[in-house]
Formats: sequence, structure tokens, C-alpha cells
Amino acid sequence: MTLLSESEQQQVAAAIKRIERDTDAELVTVLAARADDYTYISLLWAGMLALLGPGVINYYPLWLNAHELLLTQWLTFIVLSLLFKVPAITTRLVPQRVRHWHAANLARRQFLELKLHHTEGGTGMLIFVSEAERYVEILVDHGISSQLSDETWAAIVSDFTMAVRRGETLQGFLTCIAACGEVLRQHVPVTRLRNELPDHLVILT
Repeated sequence: MTLLSESEQQQVAAAIKRIERDTDAELVTVLAARADDYTYISLLWAGMLALLGPGVINYYPLWLNAHELLLTQWLTFIVLSLLFKVPAITTRLVPQRVRHWHAANLARRQFLELKLHHTEGGTGMLIFVSEAERYVEILVDHGISSQLSDETWAAIVSDFTMAVRRGETLQGFLTCIAACGEVLRQHVPVTRLRNELPDHLVILT
């Protein structure tokens, strides 16, 4: 699945290049389709509803014998398991707090896997988006956090999150990168040209 087209990904990369000319920050962007497949959630819901089936059937006498009740349970479980695997449905079955917890964990794993914590001066910065969870987070290394508090990014993240909810992920990226660039130019200005990390958008499908 392609979350952004090739030309849209190039727009994001170009936006990163523009702001990195004026700051020592090493910016990396990651776009994930979803933070988890939540298979256990779909199975849990299907199992619970299948177990409730006999009680509902017994409440409304349908004169089914034990074999027919068991068969009904199994069919209910199989059908619901398949139905609940549809991403649009699965996401709605998972509490927001759980979805955001998974997305936050994935963001932190990406920060480490992409070696944003190994940049010279600790100026790595990650803009992370998980579309299914409608989750946006900005993570920065110590070289930036020592200059700027986490509250600096709150409004930028909020605006980006709203853009993702509207289905405007590309524009959200471009606006977010530009807004981050304005802040970084002032507080983490360029001291020498370097490019330690790739500028392209990392896609997780």
C-alpha cells in the first residue's frame, strides 16, 4: 500500500532539504499505515460475541439442540473474526488510549532504528505519523531538547493531527516541516553544512 505517491514523497524530501540548509537539526519523517494489526483485538471481540450467542439464542427460544448451538458459536466466531480484520473496523474496536500507546512505541522504535540518537551534537529530530491511529508525534534528541521544551511542538502536532484526520497527510507534512523549520532556524541555527541522515520519507506499510 502506498500512503503517499512518489511525487508527494519527493515534495516532503524537498521540504526537509530546504529547512536543513538553515539548521543543524537532522530531520527524518516516518509515515506508517498503522502501528499494529491488532489481531488479538479482533479475535477477542469475536470470541466474546460468540460466547454470548447461546445466551441470546436461549433468551429467544429457537429450539436448537446442543450440536446446533455449538455450530452457531463456531460460525459466529469465524465470521466475526474475518469481519473484524477489516482495518477500518478493527481500529474502531480498539480504545484510543491503546492505539496511541502502540503508535508512541512505534515512534520510539523508529527513532532508535533510524539512528536519530547518533547524530553529531544530538540534533536528530523525528516527525512520526501513523494514519490508522490518527497519531502524530515529534521526537527530538538532547541537542534540540536542551534548547526547546516539548511544549514547543504541541501546537504544530495538533495542527498536523487535524490534517491527518481530514485526509490531508501531505499538506500536514509540508506545513509541519515548515513550522518546525521556523523554530529550528532561531534556536538550532546552522553552524556547518552536513547531512548525516537521509531526507526521504520513510514509509511503513
